[in-house]
Amino acid sequence: MTQAKTAQIYAPDHWYRAGRGPRYVQLYRHIAAAIGSGVLENDAQLPPERDLAELADVSRVTVRKAVAQLVAEGQLEQRRGAGTFVRPQPPKLVHSLSALLSFTEYMRQRGKTSTSQILRRGLFLPSPDEQMALGLAGSDRVARVDRLRSADGVPMALEWSSLPQDILDDPERVETSLYDVLRARGNAPTRAVQRITALNVTAADGQLLHLPDGVAVLRIDRTAYLPSGRPIEFTRGLYRSDIYDFVAELRLE
Repeated sequence: MTQAKTAQIYAPDHWYRAGRGPRYVQLYRHIAAAIGSGVLENDAQLPPERDLAELADVSRVTVRKAVAQLVAEGQLEQRRGAGTFVRPQPPKLVHSLSALLSFTEYMRQRGKTSTSQILRRGLFLPSPDEQMALGLAGSDRVARVDRLRSADGVPMALEWSSLPQDILDDPERVETSLYDVLRARGNAPTRAVQRITALNVTAADGQLLHLPDGVAVLRIDRTAYLPSGRPIEFTRGLYRSDIYDFVAELRLE
């Protein structure tokens, strides 16, 4: 990377905005975004602390705090006697939107071990979104299973799944794969409609996904149907855009 480009990346007018938080937080977010977008590539070296402080027009303490947070999150690594480098990230996973696969099945195909951290599960009154997606009345009950999905120990996605009570009467049965449970009961969906949106992750969700506050993620809302056409699953998921590439095949009608 040329000196001119390096100077441009860290120039204050590219990352600092008055009233947007402490300088070290803004610098941290800026470097994290540059890593996520590929502006700072794998193994790219950051300028030495003194030089970076001059380029960003901040104190060395500010630089130290921003870099320390990125190191703690695994986005940067400090090599003894060499400096600070962008930590190499794993290659992106290409996920086809044309196949109806669960997270567990998708990772299984790629030789990865999937795990789920249950954040919440139980039976509840449906929200307006759930009523509309699943065709439920306000007095019906809906089973919810909220999970943090990981593969080989790396947090990949947050998924909030809702199903009618007669389809999933006991959410406690779901540990890793929701679709495995549904197939065992003869209730697995065969078709789904998905809507994809880009948004900035919140601080709480970012912490679970090991992402800095405000980084772009992909939100997918999926409504899945039985062969009869009945909607039986509504899942809203947040997926790390630094890990996932979603691909759709188009055909001429």
